[in-house]
Amino acid sequence: MAFNSGEFRKVLGSFATGVTIVTTRDKRGVPHGLTANSFSSVSLDPPLVLFCIDKRSNCLPAFQEGEGFAINVLTDIQKDISDRFAFSEERWDGVKTTSLVTGVPVLEDCLANLDCSMHAQFDAGDHIIVVGKVEDILVKEEGDPLLYFRGMYRGVHIE
Repeated sequence: MAFNSGEFRKVLGSFATGVTIVTTRDKRGVPHGLTANSFSSVSLDPPLVLFCIDKRSNCLPAFQEGEGFAINVLTDIQKDISDRFAFSEERWDGVKTTSLVTGVPVLEDCLANLDCSMHAQFDAGDHIIVVGKVEDILVKEEGDPLLYFRGMYRGVHIE
């Protein structure tokens, strides 16, 4: 390669992404979640989405054994929740949730939520690609997304 992993990471950081919290329940019913910006739509028919999870994540077993997951798209005022699910062991303290079709925790007050059944998982280098079939959705009509660009949270400012 003509570049190193640090340079590659810097280039990838030049692509602005939305910020999500991905949630699931393990076989015992314990909720798990993590902050992710590696989320994408895959297909409209059937409705499929994906996210990528690091193989070193302590949440990986819950997602691998779970029957579903939710993608929770954060608003620009939910940076604290993003940080909590990225860095804190007390991720769920004070977080309001509901559930939809799959029964996994869905975070309240997000810009959008996608409740997904497990469709497929693929090995991809140091990550696992998790594909879900969207079973139900919620969307807020107001609010702006929380963005991540070049290692920092950003907002939308269009004039």
